[in-house]
Amino acid sequence: MSVTVTRDGIVRPQPQDARVETAMLPSSCPQNHAANLLPLPDGALMCVWFGGTQEGIADISVWGSRLAPGSNQWSEAVKLSDDASRSEQNPVLFLAPDNVLWLLWTAQLSGNQDTAIVRYRQSTDLGHSWGEIATLLDNPGTFIRQPIVVLDNGNWLLPVFYCRTQPGEKWVGNDDISAVKISEDQGNSWRDVAVPQSLGCVHMNITALNNGQLVALYRSRWADNIYISQSLDNGESWSVPEPTALPNNNSSIQVTTLASGELALVFNHMSAAGALERRASLYDEIDDGDGRKEPDVGDGRAAFWGAPRAPMTVAISADGGKSWQWQRNLDEGDGYCMTNNSLEKLNREFSYPSIKQGADGSLHIAYTYFRQAIKYVRVTPEWVKEVQR
Repeated sequence: MSVTVTRDGIVRPQPQDARVETAMLPSSCPQNHAANLLPLPDGALMCVWFGGTQEGIADISVWGSRLAPGSNQWSEAVKLSDDASRSEQNPVLFLAPDNVLWLLWTAQLSGNQDTAIVRYRQSTDLGHSWGEIATLLDNPGTFIRQPIVVLDNGNWLLPVFYCRTQPGEKWVGNDDISAVKISEDQGNSWRDVAVPQSLGCVHMNITALNNGQLVALYRSRWADNIYISQSLDNGESWSVPEPTALPNNNSSIQVTTLASGELALVFNHMSAAGALERRASLYDEIDDGDGRKEPDVGDGRAAFWGAPRAPMTVAISADGGKSWQWQRNLDEGDGYCMTNNSLEKLNREFSYPSIKQGADGSLHIAYTYFRQAIKYVRVTPEWVKEVQR
């Protein structure tokens, strides 16, 4: 069953609960995926994502939209990247201490994430105009999904993961590991800190607790659980990622630290244990003709693709991520994601969320809706806390 989504960008209170406000961001693209949100100092809210025909196709580019202060309508989407030879994905916004806005994203050949490099451009007027596009990290296979974190000592931390393959084999995610890039010169140079025993733990999302400790949450290629690790030395070393009690379906998550010191997380409350089908890989619908074959893992672990991407859940932790006492669903459905084809409108996933707290305490959330639109949701922490788990 295909469903068409209306993308007019108007923020509306929901009839069943006026405390929940939502909008479908404007876009001219059939597919829209991987949102990243950032409240700006001028009171605006900016959202970036990637759009085009289908993930892995070369017409995929980075797009952006803005919700002006006091407005109830997101602006028309603006194309922010332009490489006709690469699929440009996973955009991330970062506001540096000097108020320069950075936009970072990946650029890969077809469905081969092992060819990805990281590009960026900068804005000195909070995203109204942008400078030239340049390459930030040129080691093929370097991927990003989560924003840069600035520490009290001035260091910048950029979490990355490495998409690794063996000669003659296509990338499917079986050998991905995480690391942290650290810059001591405001992004001009970066050094690498490996996360130990992080095989299968990707989309590392770093956030700081009130005691100065850094916590990182991870997506799992094995589609079992969200994983967690800690750093007590400003990101110079990390504990081995360990599974939390929260499920993960090999889809993205995002966590942020609230003004209260609590953590807020958006994720799919689902794992492979709820899957009735399984895909060969994320890009199994794309044939790029390069002759490489998907790996034969034998008795080894393989990345699990196709676990339902639903429900979309928001949760709050009062103990630094050890437990998540409050959890509430934002969207529910079957989460069907055995295809990425948005032209036929068969995908029904809710995925790749982003969450930030605004100056008034509201939670701003955005995520993929059926791979057709980026859905924006505004709620309060108090609304989340009405439901306990």
